[in-house]
Amino acid sequence: MGRVKTTLLKRTALKLNREHGKNFKADFNFNKKRVDELIETQSKKLRNIIAGYLTKLHKQTSKLESYIK
Repeated sequence: MGRVKTTLLKRTALKLNREHGKNFKADFNFNKKRVDELIETQSKKLRNIIAGYLTKLHKQTSKLESYIK
């Protein structure tokens, strides 16, 4: 089982995905830099968790899009 993400982290990541979805990729390090530019996080750990969740979301959506085609 994976780690549980808090509502705050999920809400923040989904908001970033809605507003800036085209700016993110399936690469964690790239997303980490983008999150750092777009929002001011309290710690590196929070930034990394949000970037990791965005990476996971991007991979899931690209996988779903490949099944549809």
